[in-house]
Amino acid sequence: MGRPRARAVLSSLGIKHESRASDLSAKEESALREAVEKFPLEGELRRRISSNIRRLKDIKVYRGTRHAKRLPARGQRTKTNSRTVRGNVRKTMTSGRRKLEKT
Repeated sequence: MGRPRARAVLSSLGIKHESRASDLSAKEESALREAVEKFPLEGELRRRISSNIRRLKDIKVYRGTRHAKRLPARGQRTKTNSRTVRGNVRKTMTSGRRKLEKT
């Protein structure tokens, strides 16, 4: 859980975000536990994301095919970027000048 969501949960419960866990009452602590358990965390979140991607691949939509090809799925350019995904293929240009060889 990130900072923005944590602050949203705390504000919905009426707890100041500056307060320490040791300063919370038992009632506030139990309410906080219940609120946090409603959100998918850790393994459940990973499973949900991977199942969403698998669903996109199965129905063969554009985003799913981009995921299958391991390319950017959100419209980024690929001619110059996404090097790590495409295998760091580089063709560098050198100057046309050559060193003179001694004969």
